[in-house]
Amino acid sequence: MKKKFLEIITIVGLLFTLLPFGTANAAGSKTSSSDQSLAKIQKKGVLVMGTSPDYAPYEFQTTKNGKSVDVGMDISIAKQIAKDLGVKLKIKNMDFDSLLVALQTGKVDMVMAGMNPTAARRKNVTFSNIYYQGGQDIVINKKDAGIYTSKKSFVGKTLGAQTGTMQYNMAKKQISNVTVKGFDKGADLILALQTNKIDGIVMEKPSAEAYVKNNPQLSLINGNFNLNTNETSSAIAFQKGATSLAGAVNKSLAKIKKKDLINKVYLKEAGTHMKTNTVNTSMTHYWKYFAKGIGYTLLISAFSVFFGFILGTILAFMRLSRNKLLKLVSTAYIEFVRGTPLMVQIMFVYFGIGLIVNLPALTSGIIAVSLNSGAYVAEVIRGGINSVDKGQTEAARSLGLSKQGTMRYVVLPQAIKNIWPALGNEFISLIKESSIVSIIGVTDLIYQLKIVQSDTYRGVAPIVVAMLLYFVVTFGLSKILAYFEGRMKHAN
Repeated sequence: MKKKFLEIITIVGLLFTLLPFGTANAAGSKTSSSDQSLAKIQKKGVLVMGTSPDYAPYEFQTTKNGKSVDVGMDISIAKQIAKDLGVKLKIKNMDFDSLLVALQTGKVDMVMAGMNPTAARRKNVTFSNIYYQGGQDIVINKKDAGIYTSKKSFVGKTLGAQTGTMQYNMAKKQISNVTVKGFDKGADLILALQTNKIDGIVMEKPSAEAYVKNNPQLSLINGNFNLNTNETSSAIAFQKGATSLAGAVNKSLAKIKKKDLINKVYLKEAGTHMKTNTVNTSMTHYWKYFAKGIGYTLLISAFSVFFGFILGTILAFMRLSRNKLLKLVSTAYIEFVRGTPLMVQIMFVYFGIGLIVNLPALTSGIIAVSLNSGAYVAEVIRGGINSVDKGQTEAARSLGLSKQGTMRYVVLPQAIKNIWPALGNEFISLIKESSIVSIIGVTDLIYQLKIVQSDTYRGVAPIVVAMLLYFVVTFGLSKILAYFEGRMKHAN
């Protein structure tokens, strides 16, 4: 499923590049007369940066005054850029493999995520000048230090890398007979390594050093990969042809480089935050993260249940209608939604519809989950109505009740009793399925779980907490639904 998802994202990204985002090919080329990228930023007074905050010391999160804040080298650079442009900085967090799509669809103005300006990426976006030169290493379990010494040691083995990164493709190309598994977050990679799901992790040098420094069970080796400058460096990505914005950013980067702020200030600040995060890694210390996550999860689920039920009811009656057009539209919608993954639907609502209406991530998540739920609820309601014996309808009509009255007073009350358990299961499933909205940066429970993993360098403990929270919520809802189901049976 991961592979298919990546293929879809790639196709969508390529399609978006055909849109009129500009015609320049590189940050250093002359600004097109139609390029208004810098002017637009200055007019709205906000520079929106897209990132994936799980890549210390580039970008990660820490707790400050009881709130989670974005920190790291890239964040510090972005703040300086925004200051030089005379605008405010707004940060949007999402999975790494969604960042370039967000950029191409205008959800963000630039992407900073320790991104390598590879030739393949340059075809679709404009890059700034290189602002940091790093390298590529392999993280291993310390107990395996005698087994793995270079990339040649992993022939026939399994390596992990972040999905959509240059490290993923590099490992596949430069190591023969190797299996490469993609993961969304750095914390997922570390967990997979420590639970022996993979033998090593291909990771950029600064991030690899950060994980090893904060985890005594890990070790680091030089992969000795064949690399060019673009594959060992980081740059900022902009929409294709946004040369005026890239040019202005390059001036800021030149100032930062001249003062050597990255090495003298930004990396030291990132190191301080990383040490702070590892002082107290207990789950109770991060209770606000989990509380915020469960709050957003319940919010999304509540709205989705409400709107999904309304939509499902309308679709069910449309499908039961004698009007062929209504029946056709309802059937087509239900079959299409049920035949496509919720993940793709969320991506379409956020990025696709976002080309016309710039919807916030939370709103997009609620809309997508509601539309998905409506299709399933429609079939549950339709099945419940059809389960009512036709004799009930005939008897009601013979007593003089209208068609609407028969449906309202005879069929629906009996149908609700029949479909209540199925509706309850749908609502409970919705709470768990809504977790997928984390891919577009909605801070639900799964999103917060990954942030805690990244901050604490602990893989299992945050998962256990999330599992317990999901269980408490779904178990409580199950008991409430069972209570009302019992009341209905007692009413009979």
